[in-house]
Amino acid sequence: MQTNTPRRRPRSNRRTIRLTRRGRIALLVTGAVVAGTAVAVPLLMTDDEGDSRPTSLVIPEGRRATQVYEAIDKILALPADTTKKSLAQAHLELPDDAEGNPEGYLLPGTYPLGENPTPEKLLTAMVDKANRKFTGAPIAAGAQRNALNVYQAVTIASIVQAEAATKDDMGKVARVIFNRLERGMPLHMDSPLNYALGRPAVKATTEDTRIDSPYNSYQRMGLPPTPIGNPGEEAMRAAINPTPGDWLYFVTVKRGDTRFTADYAEHQANVAEFNRIEQSASAEAAAK
Repeated sequence: MQTNTPRRRPRSNRRTIRLTRRGRIALLVTGAVVAGTAVAVPLLMTDDEGDSRPTSLVIPEGRRATQVYEAIDKILALPADTTKKSLAQAHLELPDDAEGNPEGYLLPGTYPLGENPTPEKLLTAMVDKANRKFTGAPIAAGAQRNALNVYQAVTIASIVQAEAATKDDMGKVARVIFNRLERGMPLHMDSPLNYALGRPAVKATTEDTRIDSPYNSYQRMGLPPTPIGNPGEEAMRAAINPTPGDWLYFVTVKRGDTRFTADYAEHQANVAEFNRIEQSASAEAAAK
């Protein structure tokens, strides 16, 4: 899966801390930390320099709950794990299926800190905003139209967010998920497995696919038990309005070139091309 480096935002008098994809890329490229830590320790960035207190927190699409917790700890200058430990005191209004886990309901967006900010206030603001968006039209109606409850639609959207290389691919990725579920096929997607292993987006190995986990989409049927991140609006739209098509497989061969097909032999050829490109890039890097 690919990530896009966010555009530099114009400077302003207000300071905002952003949990950004650039942090995950930096950690992966440098190799300075283990993969599990790379997910848990994202890079926080400010819009301008100075010592004034930040005024808001921006959570981009696709961040996991663990990343959001850490961002809140950092922006409020709290000890590590304070936000996670505050979940019980937040009294979040979550669906029964969530069993108290807010993953998927920490809605991406900008959250003003206001006066006397606390983890409970920020978490509640995110979940309340998610509930307003998810339980109203068109999402609730779209979920029902696809024989899903809202929580299942959010789960599909979280996978779409993690798997799609571009926004244009989201509807097709959602259709692959629906098609595989309807045919009783396992999803065979890396993102739920990476979520279980607490690591960023990497290609799963054969050994990875053997782990015993409800998030192992290579061995388990159906959807994972929870969302695997907090999806944005485009991913939610794709989850309730998947692009029409018969696709069962897809692979991003190279940046900007994701190929969808219903033919397994064609998919194998696409995967082989992806592997050749990867091997060639590795060889060129080693030669430098």
